[in-house]
Amino acid sequence: MYVPTLKKKYKEEIVPSLMKEFGYKSIMQVPRLKKIVLNQGLGQAIADKKLLEFGVKELTDIAGQKAVQTYSSKDISNFKLRRNMPIGVMVTLREDRMYEFLERLICVALPRIRDFKGINAKLDGRGNYTLGITEQIIFPEIDLDKIAKIMGLQITFVTSTEKDEEALALLKHFGLPFKTSKN
Repeated sequence: MYVPTLKKKYKEEIVPSLMKEFGYKSIMQVPRLKKIVLNQGLGQAIADKKLLEFGVKELTDIAGQKAVQTYSSKDISNFKLRRNMPIGVMVTLREDRMYEFLERLICVALPRIRDFKGINAKLDGRGNYTLGITEQIIFPEIDLDKIAKIMGLQITFVTSTEKDEEALALLKHFGLPFKTSKN
């Protein structure tokens, strides 16, 4: 049976090293990656409905799983926004697909960013990390000839821990290239 490389690495290398680092008594205390959420806000879709179709297709290609549209929750007249208008696209990855996406992100997509010096190590205070990407074209699944517009997306890593330092250690062990503080 197929097991993603990072899932195997988590069980065989990351769990023992985190247990040693934080002094856990049981492997159930070790933080784990629960899910990865990819989100793309398409505010321009209010004027151009085609952008939503492109957004769904691109995010589906990137994630390997069908993306869904997100809708506005309230009216905002300044943005010409009505309640329940489609304004974004998202997809939630769990288990094997999550590990496969993470591996593609670390090994293929992030190194394709121009002048890449690492990602910021700022977590949200609850053990989750959100990475903002300015161009979706860094993913090899995106065909440059077929993109309608260069758009950014957010990738949120949701961990099982509430502590930022444990979550940061987990993500570093997975191989996310964080900036060093000596810059």
